[in-house]
Amino acid sequence: MNNSKTVKNGNSAPGHRARKRFGQNFLHDAGVIHRIARSIGASAKDHLVEIGPGQGALTNEILDGGCQLDAVELDRDLIPILQQRFADEPNFTLHQGDALNFDFGSLKHSDEKLRVVGNLPYNISTPLIFHLLSQQQLIQDMHFMLQLEVVNRLAAQPGSKTYGRLSVMAQYYCQISSLFEVPPEAFDPIPKVQSAIVRLTPHATLPHRANNVKTLQTLLRTAFNLRRKTLRNSLKTLIDAEQLEALDVNPTARPETLSLAQFVRISDAIDSNGTRDGTGDDQGDPSP
Repeated sequence: MNNSKTVKNGNSAPGHRARKRFGQNFLHDAGVIHRIARSIGASAKDHLVEIGPGQGALTNEILDGGCQLDAVELDRDLIPILQQRFADEPNFTLHQGDALNFDFGSLKHSDEKLRVVGNLPYNISTPLIFHLLSQQQLIQDMHFMLQLEVVNRLAAQPGSKTYGRLSVMAQYYCQISSLFEVPPEAFDPIPKVQSAIVRLTPHATLPHRANNVKTLQTLLRTAFNLRRKTLRNSLKTLIDAEQLEALDVNPTARPETLSLAQFVRISDAIDSNGTRDGTGDDQGDPSP
């Protein structure tokens, strides 16, 4: 690992105000910062990646544990601020770039796994999570600050109004733990929404492995785009009612009542029918 304060495309800036186009709300509440760091529990043996370190409030607390820390920051004006603040930290490396396009595999050494943390803007939270899940073999766990609505969707169980495509695909790849809520007053500027901390831990072995994850994605899109309709009607282009009954799935049920295991069973049946192009063990891009 390069322990120098590597910075690409940095430039000098005397100060920084939160930018709306980046969805920036800087965490400043010391009690919340300490609670997040305690939940992460980073130690000297860990290799962490922080997405969007901002002005470095959580970064500073994480580095106190002695871990190796790579930070990925999009806002070029924050680069010199972070560079100056952590100039004396040998275990800190800074990368200027877009986390949505970042190759996290380039940070990994030998058989270690990365621990990812970040305060994610609402507009990139879902695509970024699934970008990371596409590299799940590299990741030990993820701790994110997200809009409470997104955390509720990630952790939602069958029968909940918030249960949907995001819930099913996230839980396909990870164990989801909603840790605690964070009030708007903990940020500057104060956002209009409630936030929460969530932990995503990739499964060592997928509990319900689909034969073709692309077919599962198509099934979920089709089902939840018509979530008010029964499965008999919403899935009629993919699978018929008799096949659903044979899979022990009620054709008159609605998609939000089905478990992950049931969705995988239906997906595998559709894949066997040849409804989707491509067969076999395709565990590609998990984007919902």
